[in-house]
Amino acid sequence: MGEAYLRYSFTKGTVQEIDFLWDALALEPGSRVLDLGCGPGRHSIELASRGVEVVGVDISATFVEVATKLAGPDSRAAFLRADARVLPFDHEMLAPGFDAAICLCQGAFGLMTADGDDRRVLSGLARLLRPGGRFALSAFNAYFSVRYHSEAVFDADRGVSREETTVRSPDGQDLAAVLWTGCYTPRELRLLLGVEGLAVDSIWSVEPGRYERKPPSTEFPEFLVCGRRPG
Repeated sequence: MGEAYLRYSFTKGTVQEIDFLWDALALEPGSRVLDLGCGPGRHSIELASRGVEVVGVDISATFVEVATKLAGPDSRAAFLRADARVLPFDHEMLAPGFDAAICLCQGAFGLMTADGDDRRVLSGLARLLRPGGRFALSAFNAYFSVRYHSEAVFDADRGVSREETTVRSPDGQDLAAVLWTGCYTPRELRLLLGVEGLAVDSIWSVEPGRYERKPPSTEFPEFLVCGRRPG
């Protein structure tokens, strides 16, 4: 999809989302942030514009190229092509000790394969955070999927939503695609994050461009989990 991804309406709320996360993650100029599943870099670039040092990671070489181009040569954001399930921890850009990590819009967590490798994504995130470092993670709301997501088929056994869709390239070519989205309840998120040694401070009901401190409900498509690596 390349830059065509940024035509989607759910990508238009970047500034509001970063405004919210700025306070939630106690960020400040000079903070070092990891953006897992960064896509074309919209959150990374916005953070860098506020003086944050950002490393964005994505499995798509095209997205990494787009993000690097959009950021420009003088940006505080740098991008690396890597699989969030098997991060290259020996790479100089991924030196442990990040002050914060974000994993938003199912860019890595919850949108990888039909069977899911979400725990491996969380394991890498936890390893790269410094003790006391904070994280923000979005996950698709299982309650919302069952109640409202009529375009998809929900597998109640695995907690996975399957949707057939069409994506369009920058030059207008269509391609059929199947989306597998891992869906979660707040209880499951707390348990899964706890297994990886991460503490959950809050879980909010959100939607793209509308990050607010609303308690978990069935009415919003995503949960936003904010927490930290103890220590």
